[in-house]
Amino acid sequence: MYVLEMTSQEAEDQRQRMRKERYSHQVAALPIRLNEERRVEVCLVTSRTTGRWIIPKGWPMKGLRDDEAAKVEAEEEAGLVGAMLKASLGAYTYWRRTRVDFRLTIVEVYALRVKRQKKRWKEQSQRKLIWAPVLDAADLVLEPELSSLLVGIPGNRRACAFIGRDEPIQF
Repeated sequence: MYVLEMTSQEAEDQRQRMRKERYSHQVAALPIRLNEERRVEVCLVTSRTTGRWIIPKGWPMKGLRDDEAAKVEAEEEAGLVGAMLKASLGAYTYWRRTRVDFRLTIVEVYALRVKRQKKRWKEQSQRKLIWAPVLDAADLVLEPELSSLLVGIPGNRRACAFIGRDEPIQF
């Protein structure tokens, strides 16, 4: 499923439908920074099991909103600290490998405007990390819906205003 913008009520309704339909639901941070020319770059990390390029993601956390849980994942998986856009950028699905089968999983994505990276973080030795321009990142990820979500960022006014703090940015 590819959605450019989703209200929190729509996201909650979607999560409730998925629980009834026995789908899995995860949350992800899309870490974004601006380079010296104010060009947008996205951080990708490798998955621990297959080594494919992904964005930091994990399970919703009790007592935290989904955007807050996504922020925790970005810090644990990539050592990234910054501000979150509370509204979802959209969602993508992928087939999550379990011990016995594959499960269709929907991942709700939240923008993280990166302020800094820690010198040490929890999963540092378990993952590789790269910063890439948006279109390069879209080519590197294997999930087609995540790739589409990345390509759609320049057309997302709310995301662009958040990333650039209402100043012009480049892609």
